[in-house]
Amino acid sequence: MISFDNTEYAFAYKTSNELKKAQFLFSAMGNPVLLKLGLSLAPLAIKWNIPFTKPVLRNTIFRQFVGGETLEDTAVTANRLSKYNVKVILDYGVEGGNDGEKGYDLATDEFVKVVEYAASQNNIPFMSIKVTGLVRFGLLEKIDAAMHNSEGTLIKRYNKALEELPVSEKEEWERCVSRLNRICEKASPKNIGVLVDAEETWIQDPVDAMTMLMMDHYNKGKAIVYNTLQLYRHDRLEFLKDSYEASVERNFILGTKLVRGAYMENERKRAADMGYTSPIQSDKEHCDRDYNAATEFCINHLDNVAVIVASHNEHSNSFTTQLLSEKGLPQNHPHIHFSQLYGMSDNITFNLAKEGCSVSKYLPFGPIKDVVPYLMRRAQENSSVAGQTGRELGLIKKELQRRKANN
Repeated sequence: MISFDNTEYAFAYKTSNELKKAQFLFSAMGNPVLLKLGLSLAPLAIKWNIPFTKPVLRNTIFRQFVGGETLEDTAVTANRLSKYNVKVILDYGVEGGNDGEKGYDLATDEFVKVVEYAASQNNIPFMSIKVTGLVRFGLLEKIDAAMHNSEGTLIKRYNKALEELPVSEKEEWERCVSRLNRICEKASPKNIGVLVDAEETWIQDPVDAMTMLMMDHYNKGKAIVYNTLQLYRHDRLEFLKDSYEASVERNFILGTKLVRGAYMENERKRAADMGYTSPIQSDKEHCDRDYNAATEFCINHLDNVAVIVASHNEHSNSFTTQLLSEKGLPQNHPHIHFSQLYGMSDNITFNLAKEGCSVSKYLPFGPIKDVVPYLMRRAQENSSVAGQTGRELGLIKKELQRRKANN
């Protein structure tokens, strides 16, 4: 069984000075008062162009979790990771366009550049996108609501919802589909995987439908397009099985990235405010159960499923490697990949890589003002996931003590 306790290998790519900075950052994120203050002030400080905000962010949380401000900046980090057989998932960190259609077109251009750049490198097999970077949030919300008022399969509900749109919004949505298609069309011949990120539940259905249609077109015989399933939702295990049935029926490879989720607090608050049943699992035990069941389902159907186990949970990762061993499958099977966020869970990533697993770091990049929402989620996530900050701090402290003893 793979051990995730080897901090020497986990942090071999970091200097002691970098580890001390990470220790300070995680300590700050573990302080509820400082965290709340930072989450409130950082976005406003960026918006109002308050002096010194960008340098402070750049030298702390940005440096820990982001690969750089430009695509070229990521090369330094990617090259560094490649020395330890760790690959990279590139993510242009734009979430929601501030410039309307022009902004969505510019974001699409950037995503295409990411594909072209990834294809020129040896250790960048995937790139990630958010559909909210390609289309108006309100339109996604409107289509989702219409889909919820319909019956039938995902695609039938999707098509019916589109029929109900006025002409101007149909055209707006068609531009979104065209943008995603342009990215996938560029990625397919270059064999770069396109990972479509999950969104909030009230805009997710049209994202699922559009992604499914892209898989139907581009995943014939190989996995190019991947959907992201948040298993902290109590309906996603069933959705995975339905998606698999659709892939078998339509003869395409189901690409799926399994995560636990990133919008739990917002989801529960919205459900409570609007008086509907929360889509979130009742407790962590149920979330873990569904995550492991989803992983096992994918491993049992690797002939038709390509899965990315994107988890910071040590058990989920060791459970996956154990399943592969029990089935006599190689840890680097072409339809199995592991991934963790850059700046977190290095003990998992680097020890998986050491054992020959195909593993990557999810590496966002972009101007500081554009990646602030991403950074705020990372800070929030570390505080809301029980023990995450303490685990990171403990590992860093252990490695610093080991280095000190060996000097």
